[in-house]
Amino acid sequence: MQIRIIDDADIPKLLQLYRHLDPDDKETTTEDARKNWESLKRYTGSDIFVGCLENELVTTCTLVVIPNLTRGGASYALIENVVTHTAYRSKGYGKAVLQEAVEAAWRAGCYKVMLLTGSKRPAVHKFYQEAGFEQNKTGFQIRRIPPRSSLT
Repeated sequence: MQIRIIDDADIPKLLQLYRHLDPDDKETTTEDARKNWESLKRYTGSDIFVGCLENELVTTCTLVVIPNLTRGGASYALIENVVTHTAYRSKGYGKAVLQEAVEAAWRAGCYKVMLLTGSKRPAVHKFYQEAGFEQNKTGFQIRRIPPRSSLT
């Protein structure tokens, strides 16, 4: 599997891959996706990583590097939108793309990388732990839209 940053031509395929995160989620237009991706890249070090087998996108995650005023000015990172195509799960592809995103965060000078999951499924928690993340903080959120129903 090749892991790389997306390019403009990947946007339609990426939007199809996101259907494996939540098929009932409101779809994003290709135009809006391109615009939002351009905004994301304004944060130095931030981008969308994909794992590819031949020309098929099989896994992805988004890395956001956030400037910081504490920790000596060291940035921190957030990983979001972690998804692997259902036909390619449990093969190590998701962990590999996460590992690449974490390494990119370290190269960007981040002092920590965070991610949240709304899933209560032990297998999902185990996946993140096996990818090197530890569950050691309490997360809180306030939502404008309802959570996905598949998070239980």
